[in-house]
Parts: sequence; structure tokens; C-alpha cells
Amino acid sequence: MRRTIAIVIALLTAGVAFLTAPAASAAPYCGIRWGSLPERASATETAPLSDVRAGRHACFDRLVLDFAGDADGYAVRYVRAVTMDGSGRPVLLRGGAFLEVVAIAPAHDNAGNATYRPADRRELVSVSGWRTFRQVAWAGSFEGRTTIGLGVRARLPFRVFTLDGPGGGSRLVIDVAHRW
Repeated sequence: MRRTIAIVIALLTAGVAFLTAPAASAAPYCGIRWGSLPERASATETAPLSDVRAGRHACFDRLVLDFAGDADGYAVRYVRAVTMDGSGRPVLLRGGAFLEVVAIAPAHDNAGNATYRPADRRELVSVSGWRTFRQVAWAGSFEGRTTIGLGVRARLPFRVFTLDGPGGGSRLVIDVAHRW
């Protein structure tokens, strides 16, 4: 009888410990705590677009828009389809999800001369074989706004921020995580 009581007490103690233990939470991937909701910043300064480039990192792929001066306004969001500035025609993109990247900055100078001329509007940057990015395409520059279509593997967390430099320029940075 004592043995039965001891077993019952041990089982009850184990059950209470299991039920009151804090739930284990999965650590975020690479410490990333970004989301997938739209991000925007109002423009306080603007400068013409001068280049578009990309880079791969251990936990995310990065798109960078370079400006010939200070530019800080943007709107980045997932959309069903990225459309051409002015015409509204869809921009065909590879990927399971599409980010519309709008820089509140033109792609021309004050005299109307282009400051950024992509060699191939459908492939601004070669991202073939990348983990998250599938395609970077031109969607136009109209009324002081420049739009880039970013095709990604799936709707994944992203972050957006601006940086000063290089030199007197600035950069708009879009990082998209490899996974949640």
C-alpha cells in the first residue's frame, strides 16, 4: 500500500511539474523579429536614384537602392502584382510573393536626364540561384517616385531602412529573411 501511495504521489508531482512548466518558445530564425506588414517613411529629403544592387547574407537577401544625395522616403509592401508607374500595367515577376518597393525619389535629375538606366528592365540585378530573391525588375519612375518589383520565394519577413553614404549619397535597404 505504501508503495502504491508513493507511486501516485510521484505521478501527481510529475504531472503538476509538467503542467506548470513554462512553455518552450522557438527562438526566432537568426534572431530576426521582422514581420511582413507594409513599411513606410515620409520623405524629408529626396535625391535621384543612381544604382540598384543586391547582396546575399547568411540569414537574408538584401536589395540596395543608391541615391546621389540624401533620400529617405519609401513605401514597401507585399502586393498581388507590382504595376508599372504611370500605366498601371502589371510587371511580370518570378516568385511566390511580390514586394513593391517605392522610393520617394526620381530616377532623373532636375533637367529630366536619366540618372539610372537599367541595361535590362526585367533583371536589374542577377539573383539567379539565390535563396530568397527570385527577380528584381523595373516598374518605372513617375512624378518623383521610383518603383522596383522584387519577386521573392514566399511571403517572408522583411525590414526596410535608410543609410547615409557612400560619400554624399544615401541608400535604401530592403532585407528579406530566408525563412520565418
